[in-house]
Formats: sequence, C-alpha cells, structure tokens
Amino acid sequence: VSYMVGKDRIIFATKEDHETPSSAELVADDPDDPYEEQGLILPNGDINWNCPCLGGMASGPCGEQFKSAFSCFHYSTEEIKGSDCVDQFRAMQECMQKYPDLYPQEDENEEKEKSSKDLEATPMEAAAAKEEKGSS
Repeated sequence: VSYMVGKDRIIFATKEDHETPSSAELVADDPDDPYEEQGLILPNGDINWNCPCLGGMASGPCGEQFKSAFSCFHYSTEEIKGSDCVDQFRAMQECMQKYPDLYPQEDENEEKEKSSKDLEATPMEAAAAKEEKGSS
C-alpha cells in the first residue's frame, strides 16, 4: 500500500514483504553521481539526502522521521529557527531510542560523572581561594 504526501511516496510493508528475500542490488558508489559532490544543500535549495555528511541518517529505520525533522528545521521561517518542529524531532528521538545499537545515545553515566567531577572541583577551588585571601 502506498500513497503520496507532497512529493514523497509513503510505502507500507506487509509481513509477507519482509519474509521474501530482497531483490535489491547494491550498486557501487558512482563517481559521476551529481549529488555526491554537492554538499548538504543542492544549488536549488533542496536538501541532498545522499550527502555523505548525513552519515546515513536519512536511511535506516528512522530515516523518514529524520527527514521530516531535518526538512522542517531547514525550511523553518520561525524567529527561533526550528521552534515549529518539536513534534517531528520528538518522533525522531522516540524512533531512535528503539534502536540503541544503530543510534547510540550519549551515556547518562558519563553525564553524571562529568557533573560530579565539576562539583568535586568546586570545593577545591573555593578552598584554594580562601587560602590565597588568608596569605595576603
């Protein structure tokens, strides 16, 4: 089943679609691919979803959510660019959390360690400052 949304075609895969072997052929990178060297934004202002700079984010299980969020941000005309895209970014984040191996999240433990090290450093600096005042 598929339908068009704007210029994009949305395709729903069935259980049977997933059970049959893929007939997709992997094609080697085409050195003459006009999109490969264009960068993220094409001359006409469109987003180049083939740009290696996206690191494959536009494909994969959350590719559609990424494209939706990134497109919204790119074309946003709000005073705070992208402030109208919260729902799209939330959907992308929720999708990515389902695939932690593909989309590693910043480790929460690392964050806690960083903040506790910052806290540990603060009393030391305060003590050093007191010593300096006392010695003058």
